[in-house]
Amino acid sequence: MRWIWIDKFVEFESGRRAVAVKNVTLAEEHLHDHFPGFPVMPESLLIEGMAQTAGILVGEAAKFAEKVILAKIKKAVFFDYVRPGDSIRLHAEIESMAPEAAGTLGRITREGKLIAEVDLMFSHIDQNLAGKEFPEENFVFTGMFESLLAGVSAERTGQDPEPKG
Repeated sequence: MRWIWIDKFVEFESGRRAVAVKNVTLAEEHLHDHFPGFPVMPESLLIEGMAQTAGILVGEAAKFAEKVILAKIKKAVFFDYVRPGDSIRLHAEIESMAPEAAGTLGRITREGKLIAEVDLMFSHIDQNLAGKEFPEENFVFTGMFESLLAGVSAERTGQDPEPKG
């Protein structure tokens, strides 16, 4: 099972920046135990949401030709809780890009208020681990991740993101 921690992209500039939305609800099981009586989104899952937002941005910049994996959390500073009913925006910007790796800067906001800063490093494992064998297919960027881009691409072209059938 693959867990997606973002709902959709609302802005996407190839090779530069992206903004994704995550709507937090009590329908998410992890909130029932974290913490009973005061449910909050775990900070580790906020980092994962930023990794997915920034990772898709980095992967798309190379037309998904590379297997992009999270290599390092350079910075993760949290200023407030994220609770059920919150709609957060994950802002990712490419800071650096090289054949073997990429660095991103990230901010998480709620209604314009800064909730967290999350800066990440990604490795392009096809370039970075020469000599190790990986499957030919891109096991990182599955159709689930690529489908998140369909909505923002369709909005730019004025098309319906979901075919009617």
